[in-house]
Amino acid sequence: MLNNNKIKTEIYAYFLLIVGSLLFAVGDVMFVNPYLLAPGGTYGLANVFNTVWPWKISYYAICMDIPLLIIGTLVLGPRFGVKTVVSTVLIFVFTWLIETLWGYDPVIHGGITEVAADAHNFVQIPHSDMFFVPDYFLNTVVAGVIYGIAIGLIFKSGATSGGSDIISMIIHKYTKISLGTLVLIVDSCITLTTLIAFKQIRLPIYSIILIAIESKVIDLIVDGIKSYKTAFIVTDKVDEVRNFIINDMKRGGTIFAGTGMYQGAERKMIYVTLDRSDLVKLKSNLRFLDPQAFVNVIESSEIMGLGFKALPEE
Repeated sequence: MLNNNKIKTEIYAYFLLIVGSLLFAVGDVMFVNPYLLAPGGTYGLANVFNTVWPWKISYYAICMDIPLLIIGTLVLGPRFGVKTVVSTVLIFVFTWLIETLWGYDPVIHGGITEVAADAHNFVQIPHSDMFFVPDYFLNTVVAGVIYGIAIGLIFKSGATSGGSDIISMIIHKYTKISLGTLVLIVDSCITLTTLIAFKQIRLPIYSIILIAIESKVIDLIVDGIKSYKTAFIVTDKVDEVRNFIINDMKRGGTIFAGTGMYQGAERKMIYVTLDRSDLVKLKSNLRFLDPQAFVNVIESSEIMGLGFKALPEE
């Protein structure tokens, strides 16, 4: 039974990997490239190269991804799993197929206008029976959502992004700069290449907006929609609050003993994790249970264990 569950889990993981890789290619070729955006990563840089020196995006990207994976493995050790390699290959294949069969025409274009020049220079002529108009902001939002879903699914499958992130990991190994800061610096440099190549300040701005939307969607895909809060309640009415949490809210928690810094009196603190609606219920009832209670509420990005998300399997 355990082996069957593990097989099902692996099949599901590879399904997420395939769908995520396909969506990434769709977002890149149909939404990001036609609007000259470069939201970081090797594919962002490949989009710039593709426009300046026409060659397939997939060729540029794989020529960067393979050496980076090799160098990363040599410098950082074998931390890049099979799924990361599979994801790199799948994104390359899907990108090649889409740019070969579809080309580089934008999806969001045409509208009540007709594109009279190439896909990168919108010349608008009234045309009433089209569906979309050239719209940088709408395209950026859609691209950010697609990218976010794609990378979120890839992360959920157990793969990592690889690509330009490997550069950040290598620099991080030899410096004291945090990995998050390095990723931001590397992606920002890639984003700024659109300003250098195309001399349009709006392009890096829209790329940054895309990255912001993408990051929020990734969090949504990986962590889920449900939001949890952790409350630390210091109260003299421990029994009343405890009974309310257990009996009325059907939740558990932990009670700690501590000493107040000001008066040195011994106090008890209840630690409890709740969803948003339960927290509202708790706060509204605490004023009756103990008006003198002290409550500290913090955001909990991920909760695992009994009653919440299951612990990850090996």
